[in-house]
Amino acid sequence: MMRICVCVLLLVLLGLGVFDPADGRRTRFKPKPKDKTEEKPVEEITPAKDIDIHQMSGKWYLLTVASRCQHLLEKGFKVEGTTITLTPPASTNSPLKVSTFTKLNYQCWEIQQHYETTKITSRFLLKGNMPVMNTEITVIDTDYRSYAILVYKRMKKITMKLYGRSTQVPDAIVDKFEELAKKLNLGLDVIFQFPDYGFCQSADKEYTLVMT
Repeated sequence: MMRICVCVLLLVLLGLGVFDPADGRRTRFKPKPKDKTEEKPVEEITPAKDIDIHQMSGKWYLLTVASRCQHLLEKGFKVEGTTITLTPPASTNSPLKVSTFTKLNYQCWEIQQHYETTKITSRFLLKGNMPVMNTEITVIDTDYRSYAILVYKRMKKITMKLYGRSTQVPDAIVDKFEELAKKLNLGLDVIFQFPDYGFCQSADKEYTLVMT
């Protein structure tokens, strides 16, 4: 039962969550969250054109998250250093393999997932137990070398994430992320920095979730 509860928490943290801010690379005044407003659907976001997913392969650090997940706003879970590693599809019909390392209760966990490819090279699909639980993932901007901005949509909930090849990105990239988030009604009040320390390098087998 305990493992099931932990797994649920991990999935929430990896999904469309917002967390209490941790000390990060850049601190700003954070106003109190405003009343919930209607968010623009991910279809209205222009996906990055001609994305070469092979150039996005390798390790990325999760730097910033913008989201209005009410559950996590209320619970106030603390964020931990989080990384993902992307393994490009081996063929046209193969999925994008995603390995995420994060901590929960001081324990390192690995979550293995498969993102299915679509006709749009910058858009992927993470299937849930039923269609309504599917998550659409869209790459909206990246230079491959230093940063990537992704939008996640599930059940009309939107999360935007900023990843970096290192734990630091130029302020201009942070500004771009915040401007894009603002267009989705995700203001500074729901933008949260992730710590640049305490990353997991591995996880024991019993702390590995395989969701493929």
